[in-house]
Amino acid sequence: MTDLEKKNYYNILFGYYGALLTEKQQALFEEYYGEDFSLSEIASEYNISRNAVHDTIKKVQTSLDEFEEKLGLYKKDKKLDNILKEYSGNVECQELIKKIQEMEWVKCHLKVYQNVYKCHLDV
Repeated sequence: MTDLEKKNYYNILFGYYGALLTEKQQALFEEYYGEDFSLSEIASEYNISRNAVHDTIKKVQTSLDEFEEKLGLYKKDKKLDNILKEYSGNVECQELIKKIQEMEWVKCHLKVYQNVYKCHLDV
């Protein structure tokens, strides 16, 4: 996996599972992966060692991998996308596909809202 693929992968997993991390883990992850800050820049900002930042980022990666292994939300979404693409050419399925995509769009935006505002909404 290239560095860019790794970055994208963990950003996706963070979208699913970020709320399960501590606030400090979320903040360090967002600065490292989202803002592209260096370990040294983050360490300086939080007045901690560069090694502590590195260890935290590695721990977050491990946690995200474990969440995905146990819950599989990203894998399930990819599978659903593949199924929708497979049937997208079938005229008889168009209305159903459109409704499923609308539901997925709403769920995706609720997930973002929950992560940004740190709240839970039942769908």
